[in-house]
Amino acid sequence: MLLVGAMAVAVMLVGAGAGAAGQLRMGFYAKSCPAAERIVGDYVRLHVRRVPTVAPALLRTHYHDCFVRGCDGSILLNSTAAGAAEKDAPPNLTLRGFDLIDRVKGLVEEACPGVVSCADVLALAARDAVAAIGGPSWRVPTGRRDGTVSTMQEAVRELPSPSMTFPQLVALFAGKGLDVRDLVWLSGAHTIGIAHCSSFADRLYSYPTAGNGTGAVPPLDAAYAANLRQRKCRMGGRDAAVEMDPGSFLTFDLGYYHTVLKHRALFRSDAALVTDPAARADIAGVVSSPPEVFFQVFARSMARLGAVQVKTGSQGEIRKHCAVVNS
Repeated sequence: MLLVGAMAVAVMLVGAGAGAAGQLRMGFYAKSCPAAERIVGDYVRLHVRRVPTVAPALLRTHYHDCFVRGCDGSILLNSTAAGAAEKDAPPNLTLRGFDLIDRVKGLVEEACPGVVSCADVLALAARDAVAAIGGPSWRVPTGRRDGTVSTMQEAVRELPSPSMTFPQLVALFAGKGLDVRDLVWLSGAHTIGIAHCSSFADRLYSYPTAGNGTGAVPPLDAAYAANLRQRKCRMGGRDAAVEMDPGSFLTFDLGYYHTVLKHRALFRSDAALVTDPAARADIAGVVSSPPEVFFQVFARSMARLGAVQVKTGSQGEIRKHCAVVNS
């Protein structure tokens, strides 16, 4: 069984942390703002209980933040007259949770002005939101600083696309210091995800031949595709939302991986996971294991994601308001 205890995560972070990531630490605000993590956790848990879809929203926003310029809160910045920001890039137009992060940051600012970064608030909120719906928790070392640059073009270039092949995904993740298993386990976040019909239209309305050549992405299950075409995506149109883990999309479980193995993954990038023998074996192994194993490997990869290209020390700034850089 794969174990990701406190010591294992700490060792992993040191190993991955040549540079700024190594400067993150547990209890970073223990003296400067001891109530910070409690304030974030209490507020997030309260709102997840009221609106459970807050959990996938915050998790996705944190993920998108870390993939562009690292986990520096740049996804939270508004566009300005000087240029469009990350949040206005097409892949980010369906992100939610910005208002919630702004409110949490406001509460933290009241307790400790100018101390806790927006990047840390987002990282903590994502962790607490997943745990609040019964998913895994993980250690979140803090000390991130906020970036001051956010561009739409970088988001378009750096974020994974639903149409990517397995080699493209592996290369993109490797550029962030993440490995193939991180790709497989972080994709498991789609167990609490939704997809808009427009984002998987290529699989819904055209069928590449399965099995012709090594690495061919298997087509969407024909019966499932027909049902989506005739019902969800026909009645709701291109913007209709479809659960990526039908029947349990607000339960953090193994349903997503079962869906992938049944060729019911909506995104081509998700279906592509089974084109790699090692990735397919990892999925088959976790599906046949107790749910705790998935929780452990997901937690490990989330800890690694949260350390991607972070800014620490004198880099960046501590924003007063998450949507704008300090004046």
